[in-house]
Amino acid sequence: MTQLVWNGLFVGSFYALVALGYSMVYGIIKLLNFAHGDLYMLGAFTGFAVLGAAGGVTSALPLLLAVLLATMVITGLAGVALERVAYRPLRGAPRLSLLITAVGASFALEYGTRAVAGADPRVYPVRLGGTPLEVLGARLTLQQLVLTAVAVVLMIGLNLLVTRTREGRAMRAIALDPRTSALMGVDVNAVISRTFFLGSALAGAAGVMAGAYYGKIDFLMGFLIGLKAFTAAVIGGIGNIPGTMLGGLLLGLLESFGTFWLGGEWRDVFAFGVLILFLTVRPTGLLGERVTERV
Repeated sequence: MTQLVWNGLFVGSFYALVALGYSMVYGIIKLLNFAHGDLYMLGAFTGFAVLGAAGGVTSALPLLLAVLLATMVITGLAGVALERVAYRPLRGAPRLSLLITAVGASFALEYGTRAVAGADPRVYPVRLGGTPLEVLGARLTLQQLVLTAVAVVLMIGLNLLVTRTREGRAMRAIALDPRTSALMGVDVNAVISRTFFLGSALAGAAGVMAGAYYGKIDFLMGFLIGLKAFTAAVIGGIGNIPGTMLGGLLLGLLESFGTFWLGGEWRDVFAFGVLILFLTVRPTGLLGERVTERV
């Protein structure tokens, strides 16, 4: 039982990191950015390139530097470019137009990466394994603990930024009323761009950590985890930062126990079945609030 809980929390921390980008963007401009999972994939390939340029290092420190510096910065800038080119010109358009654009941006990132890096899976230059340790009946490695700790620190840092800083107040103001925020002196475009940067940087961090842990990456790796991250955001309450973190961890736990009960081949069926259940029973998620739009 303890092993199932640990496995669920470990996987759920990756889901939560990616889901935060979904939640932040939706909370501010009501856009379901279906290209967000591909920024996770782009982060994995960026980390692959950075670690390859470093000469095939084998210690964890260069990996963490790549996550915290190069990978997050490059993936964050890619998210800003995506917002500027694909989404900003359509901000006043119907939501269906934005949704179709997001799907097109997803394919552009996937097959653009394939054109540059090739279709064959790549083996990561650094593989985090380690000798398992027995903790309360669960077998885990120091590397797993480090990756989970990094994910938790990034999530807590984001929550503090949104709730305790001036930048966070600007984000929340735009989420409530972008027009009034602009009249009050808030640079709406700049805040939205920084939101895309933060969300994309977190997805990139998750991508490079997953690549280093699982050891293999490919240009389609972001598709499924993008859907899983969307599921996590819906479970927790899309647009709610603490709820999204909770949703990611809960989805990881549900998958872990569902795989144990039903078998590994039912893992994705179980996860998306939970999504359907939440959309039916509680569409606002665990911590989301029902909001009536003013017309």
